Amino acid sequence: MSNQFKIAIIAIVLVIPLSSYWVWASDSSLQFQNENESNKIQAISSFYPLYEFAQRVGQDRVDVKLLVPEGVEPHDWEPTIQDVQKMQQADLIIINGIGFENWVDNLEEMNYQGNIVDTSNGIIKNEIFEEPNISDESEINHDEHESGDPHIWLNPVLAKIQVQNIADSFSKLDPQNENFYQTNAKNYKDKLDLLNLKIKNDLSGCRHDFIAFHDAFSYFADEYDLNQHTIISSNDPHAEPTAKTLQNVINTARELNIKIIFTEDTIDPKVSSVIANEIGGKILVLSPLESTDKGDYISRMTENLENLKEALC
Repeated sequence: MSNQFKIAIIAIVLVIPLSSYWVWASDSSLQFQNENESNKIQAISSFYPLYEFAQRVGQDRVDVKLLVPEGVEPHDWEPTIQDVQKMQQADLIIINGIGFENWVDNLEEMNYQGNIVDTSNGIIKNEIFEEPNISDESEINHDEHESGDPHIWLNPVLAKIQVQNIADSFSKLDPQNENFYQTNAKNYKDKLDLLNLKIKNDLSGCRHDFIAFHDAFSYFADEYDLNQHTIISSNDPHAEPTAKTLQNVINTARELNIKIIFTEDTIDPKVSSVIANEIGGKILVLSPLESTDKGDYISRMTENLENLKEALC
């Protein structure tokens, strides 16, 4: 037997066991990875702020998915069959509450068996009065409709309660990792405390009256001693204001010497522009943070603060 042939046999004897080992190791690693993924809490958040809060709390031990697609207004969204299937596979659904997710009432009809985490638990809701959306002023019924304002996430102090409710829900579902979730929640709430302190300090001594586009900042205004006036007196930013409403807003702006009219980042700014042109002012964005965008919750709230400072300080 030649030396070359002997070397070939030795190589085969060595390579086959090594190859088998690496195949086994790769399969074992993949199996471990799949088991690790399956052990994660499967959570679905209804819209962007809650998606971020859940990620901050759960980190690598929770698989969080966003239900409302990027760029879609949550007020307009309704679940598809595919969305319902995703919800059926989730361990829990994280919602804002106070009527923000109007599709939740239909989940029982969809035979949903999972947990629903209402992050508004423990928060006293503000009542708002919505004017009817009728374009013909001669037909307006001046009785107003009372409902709860769902925009609690725009107040960092209340956002802390939402974060805690999420941490408690993860802890209940996965008690072995309770300390992990509670520690993450505390760390993020500390950042929200800093945001709250910055807003208070930066707006201290400034004017109090501002004109938002729709009725989204009542909790924010209450927290920082501001007076919110609105173009649309409704939870729905796509409602159409009447000519009389526009004139009332223009009169309010003139009486209070307001020169900045706020619009939002997901709507056509033309209505706010009309008012701004009438008073010789300009428009800026005051975002309700209802859909995903560049930046995180704190950075986007800070952008809102900067625009408020320009309007009020």
